[in-house]
Amino acid sequence: MKALLLVDIQNGFCPGGNLPVADGDAVVPVANRLIRDGGYDVITASQDWHPADHGSFASQHPGRKPFDMGELSGQPQVMWPDHCVQGSSDAEFHPDLETDEIDYIQQKGENPAVDSYSAFRDNDQAALTGLAGYLKAQQITELDICGLATDYCVKFSALDARDMLPDVKVRFVSDASRGIDPKGVADAIDEMRSKGIGIVTSKEILAD
Repeated sequence: MKALLLVDIQNGFCPGGNLPVADGDAVVPVANRLIRDGGYDVITASQDWHPADHGSFASQHPGRKPFDMGELSGQPQVMWPDHCVQGSSDAEFHPDLETDEIDYIQQKGENPAVDSYSAFRDNDQAALTGLAGYLKAQQITELDICGLATDYCVKFSALDARDMLPDVKVRFVSDASRGIDPKGVADAIDEMRSKGIGIVTSKEILAD
């Protein structure tokens, strides 16, 4: 059983959003081709879903500016612009993403006291989302992961999938993903590869 995980392909991370990833909307047509023709049994997606007072927002820390380094619940924390607030258009999936084909949506980042890059658990690794349990219930043996942003939510989702689903073959789809910092992207790919995560392109998947 083969699954696809689309990470945070939301307005907030695309051009015009509150925390845009350069060229972020370019992942949408690639993701749609994977959804239609990738041969997946299950399509899943994660969605940043922050309360308006989330502690990772610079606006919640007087004197802090977006992208400053700060602290949240005793852990180092990038201070982000307000983004993907629950119920806002910024939090909606990109309008061109073929969401009708998505079988399961995992919302994350709802606890204001901890950030949640991974689709599988909060950054402190204390609270789990339901995604791993869902994939286990579907008896998934292969999982391809892509989306936004490579050096944050995609990377941490892939690493957690590798850790929490040890019997599942995990792959990162590079051309269906975009990142924030070029060096961060290169380091993320190296880290994923070092943990046994395959690095593939959509062309390779569609050619199978």
